[in-house]
Amino acid sequence: MNFGVRFLTRRELLQRSGMGMGAVALSALLRQSGSLIAAPLVATAMNPMSPKQPPLPAKAKRVLHLFMNGGPSHVDTFDPKPSLARYGGKAIPITLKTERRTGAAFPSPFEFKKFGKSGIEVSEIFSHVGEQVDDLCIIRSMCSDIPNHEPWLMLMNCGEVRQVRPSFGSWVTYGLGSENQNLPGF
Repeated sequence: MNFGVRFLTRRELLQRSGMGMGAVALSALLRQSGSLIAAPLVATAMNPMSPKQPPLPAKAKRVLHLFMNGGPSHVDTFDPKPSLARYGGKAIPITLKTERRTGAAFPSPFEFKKFGKSGIEVSEIFSHVGEQVDDLCIIRSMCSDIPNHEPWLMLMNCGEVRQVRPSFGSWVTYGLGSENQNLPGF
């Protein structure tokens, strides 16, 4: 059965699409030179990753986010848990969403000491960092009933167990811009 449909040859396809590809390339070149954009919009259109004014006056110029996947545990560094010492070697008396029963509680083997005007407790292994504790932002308010690492990594960095929200780095780049127009700032 013949429907009268004539397919394009390779040569015809290249002839017909050549002008379209040329127009795309020309628009990119004109955009880079600033010829297609009104003068007040040139800076932001030329570099969408460039630093921009924050919605409110910012106190910070930069954010250093230490994400140490596989690094020392929070209970051994900046987050003392007195209850762990009380339940050391015993089962934890809370219900967790796990596939199997969890093991016994394991308290930190390190001592914590209060530092700075804020009195924030820092582990003895980071005593030099403790001297700068008043210049740090330490978040201890995050909690969950899911003890597995992978969902927690997403929860900590995106605020959701599933990757459906922008990450911490996305928000920092949105607020402060990026130093490089070709790569994300995180």
